[in-house]
Amino acid sequence: MSPTLRSAIDTAAGGRQRAVIYCRISQDRTGANLGVDRQREDCEALAERNGWDVVEVYVDNDVSAFSGKLRKDYRRMLADLELGTATIVIAWHTDRLHRSPTELEEYIDLSERRGVSTHTCQAGSIDLSSPSGRMTARILGAVARQESEHKGHRVAAARRQKAKAGEWSGGIRPFGWGVPTGETKKKTVKGTGEEVDVPVLNMTKLIPEEGAALEVGSDMILSGGSIRGWVRWLANKGLLSTTGKAIEPPAARDLLLRPRNAGIAVYQGEEIGRGLWEAAVPEPKFRAVVAILTNPDRVTTTGSQPKWLGSLIYRCGRAGCTATARCTKVGGSKQPSYRCQADHGGGRNADRLDRYIVDLLVDRLSQPDAVDLLEPAPDGINAAALQLESEQIRRRLTDLAGLFGSGQITMAQFTEGSDTARAQLEGVTSQLARAAVTDPLVGLVGVPDVRAAWDACDLGRQRAVLRSLLEVILHPPRPGRMPDGGYFDYEAIETRWKR
Repeated sequence: MSPTLRSAIDTAAGGRQRAVIYCRISQDRTGANLGVDRQREDCEALAERNGWDVVEVYVDNDVSAFSGKLRKDYRRMLADLELGTATIVIAWHTDRLHRSPTELEEYIDLSERRGVSTHTCQAGSIDLSSPSGRMTARILGAVARQESEHKGHRVAAARRQKAKAGEWSGGIRPFGWGVPTGETKKKTVKGTGEEVDVPVLNMTKLIPEEGAALEVGSDMILSGGSIRGWVRWLANKGLLSTTGKAIEPPAARDLLLRPRNAGIAVYQGEEIGRGLWEAAVPEPKFRAVVAILTNPDRVTTTGSQPKWLGSLIYRCGRAGCTATARCTKVGGSKQPSYRCQADHGGGRNADRLDRYIVDLLVDRLSQPDAVDLLEPAPDGINAAALQLESEQIRRRLTDLAGLFGSGQITMAQFTEGSDTARAQLEGVTSQLARAAVTDPLVGLVGVPDVRAAWDACDLGRQRAVLRSLLEVILHPPRPGRMPDGGYFDYEAIETRWKR
């Protein structure tokens, strides 16, 4: 039955026609529902003029019809219409109902089956029972979709341009940047519509303490430290995320992996050039941090972290055993001890053993010739030249994309050129990482007070020094009292200097 015939029958029967209203707005920046409220008022006025009874109002606020996201109230309306709730749908405009051809065809099919007519405040009535009416609806839908696509291209182009210019595109303030300018601007609070004054931030300037924290974190990773060590450092300094929360290890890792730290602009996950903001760390240092943290062979643990200097580093000295020692408490003992993971028995007091090893390390690093322990910088690596080459390769990748987009090269040529450029870029990045990695002994050699410098290092850095400088082998201890009157057998501890 056509909507026109259904209307005539209802009118002849003396009844008022039942109508539903559908309202939608793509983006509600204030959260105050002002857009949908205006639509609803106009739709209710249209129903009043025509003598229709509004039995339900469906609202999808802050949901785009073009995005493909689920519109819950729209789906609920279709289900109700299928059950015969109403024979009229009122919308402010046809583009409030559909911007997808697939959705429109589903709506046309339902309207034909259930005798539903569509009326809009801006585009008049749409008779979906006739070929001309369906054609009109399809044309309006195509126009609306073209407008959405055109708007999407404009927005994407504007965002890319801002990213290439190194401008901040908005959102949560990135850790490290955002120095207050002393000015304020009005902002509408979502959900209340209330306007408040918020400070204007200069996103090109580093906040000194946050910028320094990013450099400290990078240096810790480059010298053998851990993400958890940096997290503890941040907590000790009282530094929080830009949302006021404690910075946990996953978030800390993400912070150190941001190209923004090196002043590199990113759009849709790809680096597109230099930004206009101050860099927190030099690019070679950033590339090295990325190489370390993304190395699939990097040893990380998701559970408890080592709390003792030699845990899983000291080796068992039993003949034929290759296991390392782990620090544990056995039975009712209150003192942690190092024990072979292969259960060879014979625990060593952890505190006393670690103190002994630390004394050896500090004493060696305090010697006049300790500077000779430092590993020489990689030969033949020119970081400045490598960085220039890196930028040239990235520009070549951008140029290749432009040539392909304009049809000057084929897909095969684009793929071959891109693969070659990316392989070259991988090699350059690897060399930059080698140039920036810091010997864990740097900062402990040639300082006035090696002990104080050692104590200032986090456990991860101390363990890195131990790994690089000294091999510790725990042989079976002698039974009974030692010549010094104690029970700790120092002679059963073998140490071998690696440098």
